[in-house]
Amino acid sequence: MILDRFRLTGRAAVVTGAGRGIGAATAVALAEAGADVVLSARTADQLREIAAQVEAAGRRAEVVPADLSDPAAAAALADAATGAFGRLDIVVNNVGGTLPRPLLETSPRFLEEAFRFNVSTAHALTRAAAPAMLAAGGGAVVNISSALGRVAGRGYLAYGTAKAALAHYTRLAAADLAPKIRVNAVAVGTVLTSALEVVAANPELKGRMEQATPLRRLGEPEDIAAAVLYLTSPAGAYVTGKLLEVDGGLQAPNLDLGLPDL
Repeated sequence: MILDRFRLTGRAAVVTGAGRGIGAATAVALAEAGADVVLSARTADQLREIAAQVEAAGRRAEVVPADLSDPAAAAALADAATGAFGRLDIVVNNVGGTLPRPLLETSPRFLEEAFRFNVSTAHALTRAAAPAMLAAGGGAVVNISSALGRVAGRGYLAYGTAKAALAHYTRLAAADLAPKIRVNAVAVGTVLTSALEVVAANPELKGRMEQATPLRRLGEPEDIAAAVLYLTSPAGAYVTGKLLEVDGGLQAPNLDLGLPDL
């Protein structure tokens, strides 16, 4: 059956930023498909809640609280997976993000920090994971990029630049790691996570954003989790170096920050 190609029985995964939102939904989805999961983020209580959901799906969970803005902490998750599960097959580089800021308030240091948090951490974990994946016969990496790495809007310079870099990093890493390790990315649109609590609590603003989205709704974390499952499972076995756009059809940002002309 075609659904068998979405199964991850016997696989082991690492998901960063797994305490809530996209990371949490992805970790649970991978577990429901059959994978054991290393969960990492800053907040241990949140991770334990997601670990309980992984275990309820019949899989093992390893909780690793860490400050993943530090590339060394991200890299250490590869050893955490092999130590807990004896193997590593899947990496989901989900941790990242950068607050909006006007160009003249975006210092070189702020831009560099955005790059480190969104790109350097992903590279650190991918690099550390590659030997374990090769030892297991291969693997799959999925990086969580953004539609703002493709479309332009005021205030998103640091975030959009970092996510665009992550998208091309995906293509380059896929070339380096083929044929045994596949590397892909998901370019997400506006997804209703805790980062958008202000939007969710404001029906007028939420309505404007929905109307500015071709599919007339904002995304749910499970929309992204489903895409990650495809890319990490045998269903996506002939896909590498690609950016899967899961953004409701966006061709421009659906949140105007109202920054004036200079």
